[in-house]
Amino acid sequence: MKESKEFELFLQTDWNLYMQVGAAICVVIAILILLYHEFQVMKIKDYKEKYDYVNLNEVRFFWYAVLSIVIAAGIYANTLATEKILSHGILWFYVRLFITISFMVIGYFVLYSMVRIYYPRSVEKRLVKLRSKPRFSPAGNEMRRLSEEEEDAHLDASQIAEEASGIHSVDYDVWLDEKTGYKKIEKYESYLHAEQCPDCGFYTFKITKEVVAEKPTETQPGILVKHYVCSYCNHREARETKLSSLSKNVA
Repeated sequence: MKESKEFELFLQTDWNLYMQVGAAICVVIAILILLYHEFQVMKIKDYKEKYDYVNLNEVRFFWYAVLSIVIAAGIYANTLATEKILSHGILWFYVRLFITISFMVIGYFVLYSMVRIYYPRSVEKRLVKLRSKPRFSPAGNEMRRLSEEEEDAHLDASQIAEEASGIHSVDYDVWLDEKTGYKKIEKYESYLHAEQCPDCGFYTFKITKEVVAEKPTETQPGILVKHYVCSYCNHREARETKLSSLSKNVA
């Protein structure tokens, strides 16, 4: 009886306090994770480096923040219906604990899927903006991004061959300061990005395999087959890309 009274007192005072503090700490952690990520992005001055950092880390940090909120919600839920537990007995304490843990597990998997399916669209928009942001030369002049037709005059033979090959979908951006002649070449590996799935519309469509179906010769182009799979709806697709003939890849 004494133990029961002590447990009731613990529930009414310490337990609820611990849970509320724990939930608040998790919310603060989520905010700090997002702020840390944005601070890291702001700290990077070069837009290409900023692009690479966002591409590699944004989804991961966003998921950590969401996970902290899920944990906070689960912890806070253990302060609800305390009066019912006190009136119906200690068994309901464990029932509440079991229910909240179950919902946390369900929330984990549901939100993980949502972040993986929906959030890449926002990241892709941010990446496009970063790639398009005006660059400035060391002289402080705004640079112009060259068109595909203009780029080749500023790329070496290996870069032209890599871009034209179609393998791994490498793309180069060339920025030119027309006043001083200074140029900046940025390499983007497009194959690392998820594309919009033609079936479900989510940005979960990725290259899983590249196969050279026909090798290029000095006179004939080759064929590269890219195999795509959607991680959401499992839609599969194979797309052919022409590989430039070997003679065209030699300067």
